[in-house]
Amino acid sequence: MRRPLIGISAYVEPVDWAVWRGVRAVLVPEAYVRAVTAAGGRAVVLPPDDADADVLAVLDGLLLAGGADVGPGRYGQQPHPRTEDRPDRDAGELTLLAAALAADLPVLGVCRGMQLLAVAYGGTLHQHLPDVLGSEAHRPAPGVYGAHPVRFAPGSLAARTLAGVQQVNSYHHQAVATAGRLTVTGWAADGVIEAVEDPDRAFVLGVQWHPENEPDPLPVTALVRAARGSGPPVSDQDEGVRVAESPVL
Repeated sequence: MRRPLIGISAYVEPVDWAVWRGVRAVLVPEAYVRAVTAAGGRAVVLPPDDADADVLAVLDGLLLAGGADVGPGRYGQQPHPRTEDRPDRDAGELTLLAAALAADLPVLGVCRGMQLLAVAYGGTLHQHLPDVLGSEAHRPAPGVYGAHPVRFAPGSLAARTLAGVQQVNSYHHQAVATAGRLTVTGWAADGVIEAVEDPDRAFVLGVQWHPENEPDPLPVTALVRAARGSGPPVSDQDEGVRVAESPVL
């Protein structure tokens, strides 16, 4: 049986290598690819492209990767001075996401990817989290991950997928403010939303941290399992639990 094909949304950024400087390149951190491969899938890198979503016909799952901010115009706000968006990624990834949801394809959103999920479902973002929290706890220094406790709603997809996880890494300056039609199922101790999902679909999950950089990337493993058709881990708890309210920031 062939490995499930997992599309990973890619960055387009100016990069340097060998004698070349500032060349615009399509890339994803290898950690995403390693996590998909370790889970038994094959990674397919998807550059920004909003012409159509035909590529989904050959994919078994979609991973919306982290990166720059979602354009605030997508959720009706003016840009914050610290917001750095990528309109090409927004357009291409929202095109893929709409088609993936229509086909009930398994979807995992990581960091920016979770925020894009929320926006696609009618939600909004905090454009600069330190303005809300009064600290840089979720992005302590450039290129330095923080760590914090996390809790999940009992019976949720997040709780089943992340059974036993009590702490996650952290590197983001934006966060989901309202989740739209998604269900919020994970929080940090300070009330920042850490997980969202759509209980009406087979597998649609967003996580605010970067599981691809953790020793056991459980959300990526669960995505590959769902893409294979075996589905996420199931506990004895009621699978139908929803959480209507999250802590107020």
